[in-house]
Amino acid sequence: MAGHSKWANIQHRKGRQDEKRGKVFTRVIKEVTVAAKLGGSDPATNPRLRMAMDKASDVNMPKDKVLDAIKRGTGQLEGVDYEEIRYEGYGIGGAAVIVDCLTDNRTRTVAEVRHAFSKHGGNLGTDGSVAFMFKHCGQLLFAPGTSEDAVMEAALDAGAEDVITDEEGTIEVLTGPADLSTVRAALEAKGLKPELAEVTMRADTNTELAGDDGAKMQKLLDALEGLDDVQEVYTNAVIA
Repeated sequence: MAGHSKWANIQHRKGRQDEKRGKVFTRVIKEVTVAAKLGGSDPATNPRLRMAMDKASDVNMPKDKVLDAIKRGTGQLEGVDYEEIRYEGYGIGGAAVIVDCLTDNRTRTVAEVRHAFSKHGGNLGTDGSVAFMFKHCGQLLFAPGTSEDAVMEAALDAGAEDVITDEEGTIEVLTGPADLSTVRAALEAKGLKPELAEVTMRADTNTELAGDDGAKMQKLLDALEGLDDVQEVYTNAVIA
């Protein structure tokens, strides 16, 4: 989720992930499984699997769990057959929301997502209703105080698309979705470790919410993120 202070928001997200470690593991295992199913078990030739394995490493997932997930994806172990579904909708003040899911029961998932929207003041939209407001890209974020020149040189040399520094010094590196792991590896080889590295849907414009509206929007986002079938929630809401 966005926020007036991008850095404070990054810390908030990381704290929430630590609190929900069990759920994070489940989501990463699903992503590894689907990535292996769609692109094979070799991360060298499967960028999506490579990114999923990086995410597993970031949350300190045991390697045997990752390997088992890959085997389930390639059919070497029995497992659940997940389907990818994206839902789009509107939150408080017309803020745009994208909800990416992996599910073995489409009927259950759409009912739960629709209920979360309606219960918390939003509404489910149609396919394509808000996705045009977002860019699918790789995103790496560096803490204020990191050398902008060092990040920019290493990132652009590695094929990054853009480097943006905000007013508080947070540095954002944008890449093509398939280039995230390559750019991240190049930056880390230079001693530049990002606080956050992910393939995301980045909003082109923001909807600012404060007070009661901000609180209501956060409840909607929390409700969606709490659903078992939900992998990621993206929004253009900026919550004060």
